[in-house]
Amino acid sequence: MFTGTDTITLYDELAYEDELPVLWVPAPEQEDPPSPARFDEANLRLLQACAAMDDQPAVPREKLDDGSPLGLELARLDLKLTLLLDLVVHLASRDLRRPDPVPVRFNAIGATVMGGKLQAEVGAAGVVHIFLRNALPQPLSLPARVAAADDKQVKLRFLPVSEPIADLIEKLAFRRHRRHVAGARKPRA
Repeated sequence: MFTGTDTITLYDELAYEDELPVLWVPAPEQEDPPSPARFDEANLRLLQACAAMDDQPAVPREKLDDGSPLGLELARLDLKLTLLLDLVVHLASRDLRRPDPVPVRFNAIGATVMGGKLQAEVGAAGVVHIFLRNALPQPLSLPARVAAADDKQVKLRFLPVSEPIADLIEKLAFRRHRRHVAGARKPRA
């Protein structure tokens, strides 16, 4: 997607990299982007939900399938919760059109969006919306300024986010990096 290096960084910090739907909403002319605090509550819930989805279950999968009453009950509840989540997401996103996924790299400091699909001019202010999971209809919304732009990429610098948001974004990037490293170590069959 980008350079193919082992450690993915942006602004000299570990970054999350993937192909995700990204939407840029420019601020009206001569206006500053909205305050990051405006998005804190929604971003906090979204990042906590992503962390919960990334976490391994408290009971290992092989223990759930051992035929014990507890394992069977946990597996049944897991299936019901997954079905409920799928139904809620379907209902919540029925009328929501997401942009096509593009290569994106981001951390708590900023983002780089590749592919030339994000139309923005250097110095422009706005809000970038990054849809992190298909199972979650709301995006991560971060006010930013365009630091650099050409026909191949747009580099954004976020307005400073609160410490809890920055911490959760860093943890998201770290979990992604850890999975990438673990996947690279596994022998190919």
